[in-house]
Amino acid sequence: MTTRITRIEGERASEMVLKLEGVLTVVNTPSDKAPSGARGHRVMLTRDAVENALPSLLGMAVDYRPGWDGHDARCKIGIVTEANLKGKKLVVKGYLYARDFPDVAKAIAVSAFGGFLVAQQASRRMLPNGHGAILFTGASASVKGYPQSAAFAMGKFALRGLAQSMARELSPQGIHVAHFVLDGGIRSARRTEPTDKPDSLLDSDAIAANYWNVLCQPRSAWTWEMEMRPWVEKF
Repeated sequence: MTTRITRIEGERASEMVLKLEGVLTVVNTPSDKAPSGARGHRVMLTRDAVENALPSLLGMAVDYRPGWDGHDARCKIGIVTEANLKGKKLVVKGYLYARDFPDVAKAIAVSAFGGFLVAQQASRRMLPNGHGAILFTGASASVKGYPQSAAFAMGKFALRGLAQSMARELSPQGIHVAHFVLDGGIRSARRTEPTDKPDSLLDSDAIAANYWNVLCQPRSAWTWEMEMRPWVEKF
């Protein structure tokens, strides 16, 4: 027998970007351990009790704690919109507040996974020859996570970790791996320095010169990371 409560429709349903589904509990079966609030006693939920409680599950908060018990509304990250009693399993469905999840996943995929794929193919071609160089470009967010910039920071932190791991793995095999932290704005035709702050932006030719210098380093003194910033940049 399957008991079903219809999912919530309306404005909140339109926010369902990342769906969730899981077994909340089982009926007519003693719990493995004492749940929160049971004073150390194991409990068993009857089918009748669960069927009567199904309507109260709609709108229940989902928080980021590992278990379902001990909810804290301040940690709410989602909501239960549907509850089904299927056999002995109480199955709940809902969604997380995740409108920005696809954007975060894309940012990490471009910054971190994209760098991994390119570096993987480059190293496979360089290793048979026993020499080569793989240079990664990072940013201020490679070493400092800023407010309202979590996705970018996660991607750049991951790219820096990739570069460090590859440098330790590939350097003994003749492949020079280096990571560059560009800590500051870059001068361009659309972005120029104010007249009272000359050289307050990174110059692209100076950046390129530093890349070239690292590329030409003898293997007896390889740099794995270089930070570049204008002389007035705080760090």
